[in-house]
Amino acid sequence: MRAIPLGKPSAIAIAAISLIGIFSFLWPFVAPADSFLVVNSTETPLLFALIIPLLLVTVISQISDGGLDAKAIALLGALAAVIAVLRPLGAGLGGIEPIWVILILAGRALGPGFGFLLGSISLLASAMFTGGVGPWLPFQMLAAAWVGLGAGLLPKASGKRELMVLSTYAAIACIAFGFIMNLWFWPFSTNLPEQIAFSPGANAGENLLAWIRFSLTTSLGFDLPRAALTVILIALIGSPVLQLLRRASRKAAFDAPTEFIEVH
Repeated sequence: MRAIPLGKPSAIAIAAISLIGIFSFLWPFVAPADSFLVVNSTETPLLFALIIPLLLVTVISQISDGGLDAKAIALLGALAAVIAVLRPLGAGLGGIEPIWVILILAGRALGPGFGFLLGSISLLASAMFTGGVGPWLPFQMLAAAWVGLGAGLLPKASGKRELMVLSTYAAIACIAFGFIMNLWFWPFSTNLPEQIAFSPGANAGENLLAWIRFSLTTSLGFDLPRAALTVILIALIGSPVLQLLRRASRKAAFDAPTEFIEVH
């Protein structure tokens, strides 16, 4: 049962911001050498950092219009608060972040719309809680929203097979999150060795290899522990947490129509 149903307008809104978001991450590989984005590569991430929040607000408003009731808001707020409290526990500890298991299991149990909103809102809440607000935050919010969305779109499975699917997805998503987040600052990082530095005007293949080398040498040591912890937690608590979330969803009856009874 989906806590937040995704109608056609909401799906279109998510697809639209995702396309713009993909470009905001991948512009170093596709923008022409003489384009504004490459010529002003130090300011480009700041430009997207201003655009993405506005688009996220639009998408959240669109999803809300599609069916975000008080029960869904309460559950969304509770899980976002849990993530906001858990996130500081992993700060600076080699990528050990327990928040991803909550996001992935919630997206799986409560649907892609809920996962998208939880990813974006929980990262915002945790940043406000820890003081981690900066130009990187919109990119984190969008990337986390994709993680929650993807968990809700995974194919149907049950029992041990479901946990295996979730574990595989978690491993890929946690590593991909680290790699893609490198893209928000990598193009304007200075004093990097030529082999891992962004080269304005170089072809996409050269910059792609440089980004991969940069990610392997700088962030993989954080991404692998993040993935390992999430996979271990899914194996240990995935089944009971999924049951709990699904039970809460059934009791809330998110998809039950609202009836107004006239009182005489």
